[in-house]
Amino acid sequence: MTTSARVHNFCAGPCTLPVSVLEEVRDELLDFDGTGMSIVEASHRADAYDAVHMGALADFRDLAAVPDDFTVLFLQGGASLQFGQVPMNLLADGETAGYVDTGAWGGKALSDARLVADVYEAWSGADGDFTRMPGADEILVRDGSRFIHVTSNETIGGIRLPDFPTLSVPLVADMSSDFLSRPIDWDRFDLVYGGAQKNLGPAGLAIVVVRTSLLGRSGRDLVSYLDYRTHASADSMANTPPMFPIYVMGKVLTWMKTSGGLGEFERRSNERAGLVYGAIDGSGGWYRSPVDEASRSHMNIVFRLPDDDLEKRFVAEAAAAGMVNLKGHRSVGGIRASVYNAMPVESVETLVDFMADFRSTNS
Repeated sequence: MTTSARVHNFCAGPCTLPVSVLEEVRDELLDFDGTGMSIVEASHRADAYDAVHMGALADFRDLAAVPDDFTVLFLQGGASLQFGQVPMNLLADGETAGYVDTGAWGGKALSDARLVADVYEAWSGADGDFTRMPGADEILVRDGSRFIHVTSNETIGGIRLPDFPTLSVPLVADMSSDFLSRPIDWDRFDLVYGGAQKNLGPAGLAIVVVRTSLLGRSGRDLVSYLDYRTHASADSMANTPPMFPIYVMGKVLTWMKTSGGLGEFERRSNERAGLVYGAIDGSGGWYRSPVDEASRSHMNIVFRLPDDDLEKRFVAEAAAAGMVNLKGHRSVGGIRASVYNAMPVESVETLVDFMADFRSTNS
């Protein structure tokens, strides 16, 4: 397949990846670094993989400007495992933390945390159908709270925290769907985590960045894999790590650094989102964003058409024109365009042109 045959992939996850990275992976798949084997066949103890692994750890730390007093972990299980692993590691018996329920993923984080710790709902967007994020003054911080957990971007609902709140306690954040699309103010956080498959690489990998002084603070007797100390003590190679996702992510991180770094990718994110929201807002209400304007996601742009039949036709005709995975999540319907870090602006421009043509033909 040539690059000209590739579709415009607006999938909410796994994500579009840079073509240059995919070409490197293709070229190395049978013989990685002169080893005579693929990276997916290599031992994680081999020198060739060790260089990949340690390089990815260093590049993530550099790109995200992670301070020296934080530890970066590469773990299996994706972000969903962290819904339980975070409170297990950060909350001692008798301690509590608040969880901000902003939709599907914030709600799941809260639900899982309740199974392993004494946590509470610090805010819920349920009454407003999860169409906005809270302000700092709306978040309940109970006396004795250890942290407040937030979801920086809700992939399904299409909302994001435009700014991270400053509270009286540290934040813990699930950043899966906008990881490394904007700078992180580390002073506000004790822990940040996310799956790689939205912005950084293939599925199967979670990145956890935790304040080093908190390792082991819960005092819990945890099975070894669930204890962050196990992984911190072995540079995330206490067991066989998710080697292929780490290998691909390492290439994506290099691509991001050589493309201008985090500031450039924040600019690109703003540009892509601005184009699509401009098409929505400029349609005279024919296209409609159901979320609060101040909370609009820059990664997952959700919108509606005048009726369900038009939405089905929109998705079908867009796919025929090479724009795929635009159907909204089954729980909310509508249209969803996910425009992650590797999405070329040309693909967004193609979508915006299609939106204009489709409205002209069907209104």
